[in-house]
Amino acid sequence: QVQLVESGGGLVQTGGSLRLACAASGLSFTRYATAWFRQAPGKERELVAAISWGGGVTRYLDSVKGRFTISKDNAKNIVYLQMNSLKPEDTAVYYCNARAPSTETWSGDFGFWGQGTQVTVSS
Repeated sequence: QVQLVESGGGLVQTGGSLRLACAASGLSFTRYATAWFRQAPGKERELVAAISWGGGVTRYLDSVKGRFTISKDNAKNIVYLQMNSLKPEDTAVYYCNARAPSTETWSGDFGFWGQGTQVTVSS
């Protein structure tokens, strides 16, 4: 049974940092592309950052480029999202998502999802 568990969310002031972690059981991140999505109240879910199964390719939402970094620790089977210079507009529930390389898209609800972790940035 596959399970993704996010952690690291919380309340932080503008300009602060948080590191989210997504730990997997039942699958290996060496075989799955992984992404962080977020959804704020009243807004659609959006792709924040993604990393290929090999770790060599990443992509970011324009508004987080230069502030957020996605990475993975294959030995621990954890994917991280380092978030620096946080802004109030980063406030959302952040979700981890793992997809087989054959999926070839980050749209839709494919793959496996975590339960989400709340990030709140106060002004």
